[in-house]
Amino acid sequence: MTNLKDALHIPDTQSSHDDRQLAIQRVGIRGVRYPLQLKIEGAVSPTVADWSLDVALPADQKGTHMSRFVAWLDAIDEPLDANSLRRLSLKMVALLHADAGRVEASFPFFLRKRAPVSGVESLLEYQGRLIAEVAAGAVTAWAEVVVPVKSLCPCSKEISDYGAHNQRSHVTIRAELLGEPLGDLSWLELVRFAEDSASSEIWSSLKRADEKWITERAYENPKFVEDIVRDVALKLNADARIGRYVVDVENFESIHAHSAVARIQRS
Repeated sequence: MTNLKDALHIPDTQSSHDDRQLAIQRVGIRGVRYPLQLKIEGAVSPTVADWSLDVALPADQKGTHMSRFVAWLDAIDEPLDANSLRRLSLKMVALLHADAGRVEASFPFFLRKRAPVSGVESLLEYQGRLIAEVAAGAVTAWAEVVVPVKSLCPCSKEISDYGAHNQRSHVTIRAELLGEPLGDLSWLELVRFAEDSASSEIWSSLKRADEKWITERAYENPKFVEDIVRDVALKLNADARIGRYVVDVENFESIHAHSAVARIQRS
């Protein structure tokens, strides 16, 4: 039977020396689901996030302290936004005695929307992601959002006697956040970059008058996948709070069994 003295002297193998002399750029944990308080438009909203956490490991160290990632995660006791994540990511790297690391949290969030004619209110779900990358004491922060919208094909409208094929689309924006404070760029603003660039935005709850408005709005505003991605990129280019970015648009084509896709990135 192990006595208390022996239990207090369990070998710490992961901290031992490694003779292979190969540094590891990223080592950590992935797929950890943990509750999260998220700052959304001035309010705090509870959600659940899928976390990926990692650090750089020196060439002479055998392993990292995996349990400390979860300990860091469990100790978060404040609502999360880009600014708090930047500060917390520095704490994680220090806790792991590393000089570089990365935190990524993916989560659903909701915005309340009013239908365009009836004014009926409902919540629409979006997918969000916050990323913080630490290197040499500096932190780079990114925000990503996936926005569902509606697109209508200009070619189909042009060649048809009536009607035009249209479909739901996803606009994904991943933007590097600049300036102080980082949280100055809100989730709603990122969403509007996408919704304002589509043939029409969408809502969860609609009355007949709203359906008529959306149908006619899209018909009067046809856009290829190339049009949407360019219009989003123009809006991002005009915003000084945004550095590097990647914009992806996917149209789930209603007359094909495949999707149409486009990407613009600024690196």
